[in-house]
Amino acid sequence: MENPKFKFEDLKVYQKALDFVDEVYQVTKSFPKEELYGLSSQYKRAAVSVPLNIAEGAGDTDPQFNRYLQMAWDSTKECVVCSTIARRQNFITNEEDLSARIKLSELAKMTTSLQRYLKER
Repeated sequence: MENPKFKFEDLKVYQKALDFVDEVYQVTKSFPKEELYGLSSQYKRAAVSVPLNIAEGAGDTDPQFNRYLQMAWDSTKECVVCSTIARRQNFITNEEDLSARIKLSELAKMTTSLQRYLKER
């Protein structure tokens, strides 16, 4: 039997958000053990919140989906702060921070574009 597929899984922004979650889980593996319940946990929760909100809002009314997309966008900003703190504490390299920022910028743009589309249709 084939795996059932949900419509939101086809959204590019959802796929990119999942890719970012993978990156956050990978990079936080190198964080100090004392950060397990601190920054590491917060960064993962914020990253996971992006695709969760996209999935939760998809298929609902446009205004509701827009609200969930706003929460996803807010979580991308939270991830920027987590990445910045991680870099400043030398938990990640400048290159890792830059990679995260590039992906987060793309996610933020895709989210805002989808919000704009929902408002215009």
